[in-house]
Amino acid sequence: MKKTNLFLLFLLCIPLLTFADGIKILHGPYLQNLSNTEVTIVWEVTNESVGWVEIAPDDGSNYYSVERPQFFDAINGVKNASKLHAVRLTNLKPNTVYRYRIYAQEILSHVGTRVHYGDIVANSVRESLSFKTNDLTKSETSFVILNDVHARKNVITPLLNYANYKDKDMVIFNGDMVSQFKSSEHIFEGFMDEAIDLFAKTKPLYYARGNHETRGEFATHFQDYFCPRVPHLYFTVQQGPVYFIFLDTGEDKPDSDIEYSGITSYDQYRTEQAEWLKEVVATDAFKKAKFKVVIAHMPPIPIKNVWHGQKEVLDKFVPILNKADIDIMLCGHLHRYLYEQPGTAFNFPILVNSNNSCIAAHTSGDQLNVKIYGLDGKVSFDKEYTAKSAR
Repeated sequence: MKKTNLFLLFLLCIPLLTFADGIKILHGPYLQNLSNTEVTIVWEVTNESVGWVEIAPDDGSNYYSVERPQFFDAINGVKNASKLHAVRLTNLKPNTVYRYRIYAQEILSHVGTRVHYGDIVANSVRESLSFKTNDLTKSETSFVILNDVHARKNVITPLLNYANYKDKDMVIFNGDMVSQFKSSEHIFEGFMDEAIDLFAKTKPLYYARGNHETRGEFATHFQDYFCPRVPHLYFTVQQGPVYFIFLDTGEDKPDSDIEYSGITSYDQYRTEQAEWLKEVVATDAFKKAKFKVVIAHMPPIPIKNVWHGQKEVLDKFVPILNKADIDIMLCGHLHRYLYEQPGTAFNFPILVNSNNSCIAAHTSGDQLNVKIYGLDGKVSFDKEYTAKSAR
């Protein structure tokens, strides 16, 4: 038999060979970069496929009453053939609940212009997945922060429960949720599956990268999973009276350190980020916000033996923030609690959360209340801050 005929026979057999495996949703969905007008929905399936999201208003109608609009995982007009899917929904209405459903259709073969599709998988419509866009006019807001979990799944649920995460507007991961980025399974088994089960399908999750997420052979894929459809890993979010600046503080050692094998360029990255930060603090939205909160994994502690990355944060970011009426900076990295009052190096307080505690915060009028809960459920820190804009 000729080689051409054998190849054609092989293509015809592909559906039979792969059908038995079936396509399944492996992880997710979960929400990323939720704002007042957009959100990105991320999920992973077992087989290479095209993916899309349907959305419907939360108007009491049956989900099947009309055909719902579809939004595809596509870049530059081409649908992504992948196991990992991310769909960015834009032009949404603020302070509005949307129901959604995820889909993926398996690609069995793609030769030239011919694509052979297989089964479709979707989450059950009975699962009632939904999200609510942010509301910039909301009078109050609340949030919780976890950091330095290092894949210790046993600490996530108790800490979030102590912080009463179900009643909070958002959850923030402030870096080092794993020790290295080695594979997608490392991400999900380390912390994301638990986050998805608890809240991330319906409640916004914002993620400030830590220095350990920059390590490992899978580190360059971080943005495939977190902030996948925005330009940078540093970004801003506003919910109600709080304007959040999320900084990506990078690695803690010099780029020339032997541990990085010449693969990093964080000094230049932080310099570029500083230019972005100057633009952010000059915007009307930032200036008009009642509370201004900075989320950053590495704290800029001004001590003689400080590591290189922290000194970079101090030298490149703090001079800009010192002119921006920041109410508080919330950090991790040190694996211990630390509180720095405003001083000569920075004119805003810095609170460092340990690796065995959780920050819970909420606003009330001109006050921002910040608590820290430990693994014993006890409150070890409780302080109120008056918004600088109200002083």
